[in-house]
Amino acid sequence: MCNRFVGTWKLISSENFDDYMKELGVGLASRKLGGLTKPDVIISMKGDIVTIRTESTFKNTMISFKLGQQFDETTADDRKVKSVVTLEKGALVQVQKWNGKESMIKRRLVDGKMVVECAMKGVVCTRVYERV
Repeated sequence: MCNRFVGTWKLISSENFDDYMKELGVGLASRKLGGLTKPDVIISMKGDIVTIRTESTFKNTMISFKLGQQFDETTADDRKVKSVVTLEKGALVQVQKWNGKESMIKRRLVDGKMVVECAMKGVVCTRVYERV
């Protein structure tokens, strides 16, 4: 099921990203840079390991994981989190936990596009990517 996400994706729209970053505790300068970048997301699979690379002029990140298994992640804003990614109703759902806080990133396919919803404490950001 994850293989439907495999490919290179380019950001085409973003709503409420600044408010989401603010809720995460990202400082003003990093929020401004983050808001200007249009990252590419490259999703690949090798066996049962999924890799998600995010590349932009601001910062590159990469996570590799097995579904349902917790892993350590350093986020683009340098948070050290414990993450778990599961497959729920066709969506890749990632939960990040750190310092008693929690954020969720849901990736789903809608009409050939990847819709990414990022949520923390009721603040929701929606970013849409198209396949390259």
